Amino acid sequence: MSAEMLTALNELEKQKGVKKEVVVDAISAALVSAYKRNYGQAQNVEVDFDDKTGEFHVYAVKEVVDTVFDSLLEVSLKDALEINKAYEIGDHIRFEVTPEHFGRLAAQTAKQVIMQRIREAERTIVYDEYSQYENEIMSGVVERRDNRFVYVDLGRIEAVLSKQDQMPNESYNAHERIKVYVSKVENSPKGPQVFVSRTNPDFVKRLFEQEVPEIYDGTVEVAGIAREAGDRTKIAVKSNDPRIDPVGTCVGPKGQRVQAVVNELHGENMDIIQYEDDPAEYIANALNPAEVIAVQFADDESRNCTVIVPDEQLSLAIGKRGQNARLAARLTGYRIDIKPESEVEFVDDDGDVEDPPDTDNNGDEN
Repeated sequence: MSAEMLTALNELEKQKGVKKEVVVDAISAALVSAYKRNYGQAQNVEVDFDDKTGEFHVYAVKEVVDTVFDSLLEVSLKDALEINKAYEIGDHIRFEVTPEHFGRLAAQTAKQVIMQRIREAERTIVYDEYSQYENEIMSGVVERRDNRFVYVDLGRIEAVLSKQDQMPNESYNAHERIKVYVSKVENSPKGPQVFVSRTNPDFVKRLFEQEVPEIYDGTVEVAGIAREAGDRTKIAVKSNDPRIDPVGTCVGPKGQRVQAVVNELHGENMDIIQYEDDPAEYIANALNPAEVIAVQFADDESRNCTVIVPDEQLSLAIGKRGQNARLAARLTGYRIDIKPESEVEFVDDDGDVEDPPDTDNNGDEN
């Protein structure tokens, strides 16, 4: 347990990333446990490791007293003074008690404790490594699947993709490489667990950050996302530079940037709209691609509004199974009631009923 021990400690640190000090502490604890089990529990025992020779030494620590009641824990002042004239009552002296042979039981105990400490250290290392990727995108390989999860190999750990985090329009085949959003990293008693998703709205945001440098550097900001994964997403963007069109920037030349995101999501429809501070304008934009004639609010504090659209645009505004209106409401935070212009009376600021505004083909007032 000398040169071989030092070699083993150094190799373990290189291959497993487990620091030598962690393993030394584990071995020391194992030796203390084994010694007490074999030579008496009622002892104050310490273990020292010589990092030059690779040898361990066991010491019994005893307190200097006038009268000895327990020879395992105490030493008389008379005996202490024979060792060193400087000792006084209350001092502690270490006596080396390293046995010539620890025996098979001691070796087994040491091995068990060492393996436990190594597993704990490895878990901590893995947790520290992957916790920094929480809320980020990682690339992994599909390993297998069962009734609850798809298991994705991220390198040093196998992440789990639950059913609610799986895209309904996707199948996950073994050995397939996929991008996933790390939604949560836990350090559980069973070890680190990484939960990933492909349905989380922030997954779309991170994809746009990868494709749009202006989002990554903060020039263009994602103001909100509403998503029905695998089908459609509405993403609101705004520019912090008046010279830059946020929507055009996200779409990219010939639609290349948004198409890259759509391809990653296997054809999920993507509506990119411009965020506006004015709630009426924001709601109108959110109902894209439908045209909006007007947005009316019940009162200044209400989160309810009525949106008037041309009769022929009603179905488009509501969307298939109400999806367009539902996503717009989720994106803006308003409860939206959509009505065709033929069923609505417009009231001016004085409370008088007036005709609805005429619109041209582009939806602009004449």
